[in-house]
Formats: sequence, C-alpha cells, structure tokens
Amino acid sequence: MTQVSTGSTADGGGLSDSTYDELRQIAARYPQAQSGLLPMLHLVQSTEGRVTPEGIEACADILGITTAEVSGVATFYTMYKRRPVGDYHVGVCTNTLCAVMGGDAIFERLKEHLDVGNDETTADGRITLERVECNAACDYAPVMMVNWEFMDNMTPQSATDLVDDLREGVEVHSTRGPRLVTWREAERVLAGFPDDLADEGPAAGPASLVGLGIARENDWTAPSKDARGAIGSPADTPVEAAEQADTARAESETKQEDGQ
Repeated sequence: MTQVSTGSTADGGGLSDSTYDELRQIAARYPQAQSGLLPMLHLVQSTEGRVTPEGIEACADILGITTAEVSGVATFYTMYKRRPVGDYHVGVCTNTLCAVMGGDAIFERLKEHLDVGNDETTADGRITLERVECNAACDYAPVMMVNWEFMDNMTPQSATDLVDDLREGVEVHSTRGPRLVTWREAERVLAGFPDDLADEGPAAGPASLVGLGIARENDWTAPSKDARGAIGSPADTPVEAAEQADTARAESETKQEDGQ
C-alpha cells in the first residue's frame, strides 16, 4: 500500500512544520483567507486521520478566527471526522432508492462481516464503515463509495469481496475506473494537492448521460439567452430571478385591483 509522504506525524503526535506551511499555503489561495477552512480541514485529516484538537487550533490561528468557529464547521459537515478513520472509508448509501435496491441489505451484511457498527473501524484499522446519505448516483443504485470513489450496482456479495480485497492489500479500482487510494491520500487531494490520478476514470458513467444522449438525438438545446427575458423563463442569476418574481407579483396585484 502506497502512502503519500506529507512529513506528518502519527495520529495524536502533532502537526509537522511542513503541514503548518501547507495550511498557510491553502489560506493564501483565497482573497478572504477564511474561505480556505474547508480544504485546510481536509489537509489536517490527511496527516492526522481525523480533525484533531491541534488541527482545529492551527486552522483558527492561521485564519484569525476562534476555535469555536472552526469546530462549528468541523462538526457540521459529515466528511470531517472526529474519530480516527481507517485506511478505507466505506460508505454505503441507504437513502430511499439505494435502500429499496439493496443498500440496507449490503449495510447489514458488511456490519456482520466486518464485526463493526455504523461509523466504526475494524480492529486492524483497515476499514471504517458508515451509513451515508444520497451519493447522487441513483442511476447506479445500490451505490457505495470508498474514499469518495464510486462503487456502482453493488450486491451484498460484491461488497464483502470488495472489503476483503481492501483488507488484504489487493489493488482495487472503482467501477468507474480510478484506482482506490487510501483515506489520507484522498483527503490530501481534497485539500487541493493533486495526485495526478484525475484522468484514470470518467467523470460520469453511461447511465448518467442517457438524458444528454436523447437531447442530442432530438436536437434539443437550452433556450438562448435572448429567449429568456419573458416572465417565467429561466433567469441567469438569483437577482434576475427575484426581479422576475417581483414583476410577476406586481402584475398580478394590478390585475386584481382592475378586477380582472
């Protein structure tokens, strides 16, 4: 198993000087440094395996905000973890469609097979299992994600085979092509440090592009900008949408006053 060297210490051992430097690099990318908080937290996870107290303090210090503000973000978004995550975070979608198509059965099988509960990690530190909300891939239900890479059209058996391969160190690829990397490697990419693997798989699978194909076959296109000026037509911006709503409301009130 290949790990990206970040100069980090083990979980709980403290952030390294190089990690502090990279946190500052992230903050410097943005006109408002506080906008860098989300990728900064991903970088903390890439080195510590979770969002640690020191990581929270480091982000707060660099951004000039309070630790309470950083903690509020770290506890709001489910991609940030306060407990150590294994080498592979396995998320099983059990939202409506995936559940009906077998997601619940997959999750129950993996809990039994791995001997862990929801949001728990196997004793060998390899797999963290979590029940997750919609992965926006309903056309491939039931869907799992491993370190945020899609595993489509899964079954209880293919799911157990998958986690067994991951625990044994077998190289595994997403059903859409990309090679699965470790949790910490994936978190480093989310922090904005490319791993040069972006071209390993497609951005969307065939099922997701069916509508586009039908539109092209029928020569359907979106309305031009000039054709979108009428009330009720799509607006370019939220401001235009609000202006259109106000105009429509005013016209309706005028008609009511005129007895129309």
